[in-house]
Amino acid sequence: MARRTRTRFWDPSGRRYGIPTYPRKKIPPHLRTLRQLAAEGLRPGDQGPQAQVLWCSRVPGPPRVRAAYLYDVRLALPTRTPGRRTRTTAPKGRTCPQCLTDAIDRRLGVCPDCAEEAAA
Repeated sequence: MARRTRTRFWDPSGRRYGIPTYPRKKIPPHLRTLRQLAAEGLRPGDQGPQAQVLWCSRVPGPPRVRAAYLYDVRLALPTRTPGRRTRTTAPKGRTCPQCLTDAIDRRLGVCPDCAEEAAA
């Protein structure tokens, strides 16, 4: 028996779905997902999704179509480096106000070491 070709999601012109659509494993080499861009140290920049990948979900229940948006790697920009203030400030509510460690007990408002010193 011949294997069925996956032409259901093949729409490189974008006539059927409004945006160029490809099945899995048939994606042009210059298109990447957001996770793939991030792994390469890139971000989409100002470009919107250039294409999409559609596939049928294999979760139990009624079949549903899943989608992943693709971005052109040639238009992608390098990821931004955080500014000096962002790098030096710790996340709010997680640091001890006395010793500036990350191990804070939210009930006490300070880290366990500072709580012991205050109790003694």
